[in-house]
Amino acid sequence: MESHGEKLHKLVMQSKINDTNEVMRRKVTEIEKIKIERKKTENENFGPTRTPNNFNDMNRDPVFPDIDLFPNKAKERPSAPSHAPTKGPGKRMVLSKEQKTDQFIKSLEAEGEVILEDTQLSAIQSRSSSSIPPSDPITVTIEEKLNATVKRDGGVSNFYIQGTLALQVLNDVDGFLQLQIEKQDVPGLTFKTHPNINKELFNGQQIVGAIDPNRPFPSGQNETHLVRWRIEGLDESFLPLTVNCWPSVPGNTTNVNIEYEASEMFDLQNVVISIPLPALREAPSVKQIDGEWKYDPRKSVLEWSVILIDQSNRSGSMEFSVPAADPSTFFPISVGFSALNTFSSLKVTAVRPLREEHAEFYAHMMVRQGLRDMPSSLHRTWQLDPL
Repeated sequence: MESHGEKLHKLVMQSKINDTNEVMRRKVTEIEKIKIERKKTENENFGPTRTPNNFNDMNRDPVFPDIDLFPNKAKERPSAPSHAPTKGPGKRMVLSKEQKTDQFIKSLEAEGEVILEDTQLSAIQSRSSSSIPPSDPITVTIEEKLNATVKRDGGVSNFYIQGTLALQVLNDVDGFLQLQIEKQDVPGLTFKTHPNINKELFNGQQIVGAIDPNRPFPSGQNETHLVRWRIEGLDESFLPLTVNCWPSVPGNTTNVNIEYEASEMFDLQNVVISIPLPALREAPSVKQIDGEWKYDPRKSVLEWSVILIDQSNRSGSMEFSVPAADPSTFFPISVGFSALNTFSSLKVTAVRPLREEHAEFYAHMMVRQGLRDMPSSLHRTWQLDPL
């Protein structure tokens, strides 16, 4: 059975689709009228007509000499027929009726509906615009990903750490190098090196280098994973963050008290605790919180976010209420975070050039280290299991 939020989302999306189809039909009609009028003019003037032989010829069709369907793109790209010119310079084709959609949304809000604006596209555009290609000749990235499932009554399962050491070299001439690393003897830690890495050099001298020193590391904008490792056999005491959730149902309301406790191993950044909720007609009532909260009615999820957890706030809590619901509805809880330290404490201590003429470039090496959550659409590191 679809939730109320899902039905609302489908209504909004269908309204946008209908508006877009209506506008496109009108534009097609305008284009056909322009073609007919243009042909009449050419016949009166006995102007020659021709059939385009390929896509390039179609783009040079004189019937539409001044119309570009992609006005924001580079002029060297092929253009396609569009609608007739409108009054005023710089006016472009609009594919949606914003006013009609806004009125529809306002009418829903007047009825008490909670509308969440879709900001996913703008967030993606912001990330893509802020991503700047690396300018350093050499970049070494050390990253660990943590995954765990914590049970409600205590205990942890499926707890492991995955780590990678990746190298990015912009130019071939800078790829003749070796990395001197420093690794600790951590219980349950095992390493695997790339097939082209000299294993004896790695195990004996802690040097990451190619088997054939006369071959440079791959260059370009993509990273090359040279070393991978895994840490297993960890217990609950190694979790950087634990979460406890206590729902209670006194009458027609469900009160939920949730708290976190962070260990002193790491300072955690961008912490997000996602609590599933029952289908609601309005946002939950948050009575107290250490941090910020956001309600997503489409996913029926309450997100509790804390920008930084350090010595000043190793513990925190939130209290909210919703209409009466089954306590199991609020599980599983998902947790995501990042940190600057790693479990393995692996470090790159030096970059050793194999050719003296390129040694000066290695002074610009940038090393980035970080503990990050498991990659997924919800940025999960572990779940508080309802079982």
